[in-house]
Amino acid sequence: MSAVNPTVVVVPGLRGAAPDHWQELYLAEHPEAVRVPFPAEADWHDLNERIRLLQNTIDDVDGPAVLLAHSAGVLVTVAWARQAPAVSLDRVAGAVLATPPDFDVDWPEPHPRPAELAAAGWSPISRRTLPFGSVVAASRNDPLARFRTTAGLAEVWGSRLVDLGDAGHLNPAAGFGPWALAEELVAEMAARLVVGSV
Repeated sequence: MSAVNPTVVVVPGLRGAAPDHWQELYLAEHPEAVRVPFPAEADWHDLNERIRLLQNTIDDVDGPAVLLAHSAGVLVTVAWARQAPAVSLDRVAGAVLATPPDFDVDWPEPHPRPAELAAAGWSPISRRTLPFGSVVAASRNDPLARFRTTAGLAEVWGSRLVDLGDAGHLNPAAGFGPWALAEELVAEMAARLVVGSV
C-alpha cells in the first residue's frame, strides 16, 4: 500500500499575531497546510468557540489530517476530541501536541491567569485516551507547565512523550523561531497512514 499525504492542520494557542512563531513559520514553508482561525476578539478565551473553529477547519479539509497544536491549542485539540463526531475523528491520522500549559502554574505576564481560563471552561483538562495517535513534546523549563505534569498528560492521552530538554515554552520568547523537530513529528504521524486506512 502506498503512503497518503494528509493535510496538516495547525491549531494555535492563545497568542495573537506572531509572525516569528514556529507555527506561522511552518505555515509559510508549507502552503498546503491550514491554520485554524483565531476567534473574534470578543470570543478570544472562549474554548467552545475555538472547538467550533477547529471542527469547521477539519470539515473543510479533503481527506486525512495531522493536527499540529501548540500550548492552549493542545487543550483545544483534546477537548475537541472528546466531542467530535466519529466521522471527523476517523480522518485524523495523528496529532503533534507541543507544550500544553499547566493550570497549577502561575503563568508569567502577558498570559492570562490560569484561573480565568479555568472559569471559562478550560479546566479540568481532559484525561481521556485520545482516539488517534499522538506525540506530546514537553519542555523541562516551560514557564507555563511542569514537566512531570505534561508527562502525566502524555501518559493518560496515550501519547508518546518527546523530551525537548530546556526549550522554554517553545515560542519566540524562548528563542524559537523555527522548530525543526515539527517536520519529523508530523512525518511520524503522517506515516501512520496507508491508502484506505482513513
